[in-house]
Amino acid sequence: MSKREFHTVVVGTGFSGLGMAIQLKRDGRDDFVVLEKADDVGGTWRDNTYPGCACDIQSHMYSFSFDQNPKWSRSYASQPEIWAYMREVADRYDLRKHIDFGVEVSGARWDEDTHRWYVQTSRGEYVCQYFVAGIGALHIPSIPEIPGIEKFQGTTFHSANWNHDFDLTGKKVAVVGTGASAIQFVPRIAPQVAELTLFQRTPPWVMPKPDHAMPDWTKRLFAAVPPALNAYRALLYWINEVRAVGFNGHQGILKFASKLAAANIKRAVKDPELVRKLTPDYVMGCKRVLISNDYYPTFNRDNVHLNTDGLTEVREHSVVDGNGVEHEVDAIIYGTGFHVTDAFDYLNVTGRDGRDLAKEWQSHGISTYYGIAVNGFPNLFFLLGPNTGLGHNSVVFMIEAQIRYISDAMRLADKHGADAVEVRPGVQQRFNAEILGQLEKGVWTQGGCTSWYLDSQGVNRTIWPGFTWRYWLQTRKVDPAAYELSARAA
Repeated sequence: MSKREFHTVVVGTGFSGLGMAIQLKRDGRDDFVVLEKADDVGGTWRDNTYPGCACDIQSHMYSFSFDQNPKWSRSYASQPEIWAYMREVADRYDLRKHIDFGVEVSGARWDEDTHRWYVQTSRGEYVCQYFVAGIGALHIPSIPEIPGIEKFQGTTFHSANWNHDFDLTGKKVAVVGTGASAIQFVPRIAPQVAELTLFQRTPPWVMPKPDHAMPDWTKRLFAAVPPALNAYRALLYWINEVRAVGFNGHQGILKFASKLAAANIKRAVKDPELVRKLTPDYVMGCKRVLISNDYYPTFNRDNVHLNTDGLTEVREHSVVDGNGVEHEVDAIIYGTGFHVTDAFDYLNVTGRDGRDLAKEWQSHGISTYYGIAVNGFPNLFFLLGPNTGLGHNSVVFMIEAQIRYISDAMRLADKHGADAVEVRPGVQQRFNAEILGQLEKGVWTQGGCTSWYLDSQGVNRTIWPGFTWRYWLQTRKVDPAAYELSARAA
């Protein structure tokens, strides 16, 4: 097997990987490679092609601040348009020459003698000084284990792996789950199928989506006058940022919003019993808040049925609910989201002194410094790592803060003639204690629900508990005192 050496290896070509690659080029570092298991860039926006797939953050915020797009067709862009933007960014910054496509990473090992990472892949070994994981958490589909699924003679697929070859026209379909993808694709496929039964475990809060086509005059204005685009983006940022107040301990705001959302359900759905089943019993924000204008009205259709009895068994041509009622189906579609808090369990990363990252996090809980660095794992950096996800604003904003921070860490090592930078254990411990204390006060913990934000111990390892401007402020520059610098032996 081949071995190739680089200054930096980046994994993934989503917003994180592309952003890191651009930052490296801006820093004058061309000795890097981005490893991508697929055959094109895009990450989750390449992979998720289900009907109705779109972003729930405004297009003008869900993009790089240094490469804004004045031509977004809608205020909330659809998957094809976001993916096209990402491909254009890759071409604009000439990133493809730095990307090795069709390369899947299987593990990485830190060597203390050489102060290098040895990255194992499907195409041989890569050796690097810095190893940047831009894989994010939304890439491993979560598929529930349902007894008898192996007997099913129909078609099954997850929304993240949509089977476009299967014609849903006239079919009887069971949809499992009511996550962000389900509330988008269910209204799209409902008019096409003969019958759709949606199996709901816990109803989501779904707010109206303030989506609209962007007028041509705004596109012309934004293209001709960049400060106008900057001002519009800033407005969107602060509108979103205000929502963090409710999420972080001021639940009275969210309870009021919950009442408005409950009234919206009553307006949209005719059947009072359906309204009852669709109305959550927890505070808004405890689970991810979703937005849609056509999800609730879909339940007024005669061919759409909401089942809250659970799914207990799959037979050759049917599914059985918790009441023992058998439902004949031709296809089962999972709208059950992704492995998030346990997504990092799949990492095969060995750090200093043989420390196994996945095992440490499984046994002691996930612990990082700003979701970026980890003690015991020098020169390893995460993008959108633990506790840097958001429920109220654009994660691209967080990614930009992180790529700048990693860039600054590399400069710090260069300045001092070091080739390894590692966060000090006490610094990481204090940071995590502070973060977990803030999360305990938030709606994710106090809101009365169990969500994918929480790990198996009920600890929120997903969300950044606060304003994103605070994260930006705290990560603007690396604190040299927080890190230990070292050089390999001569």
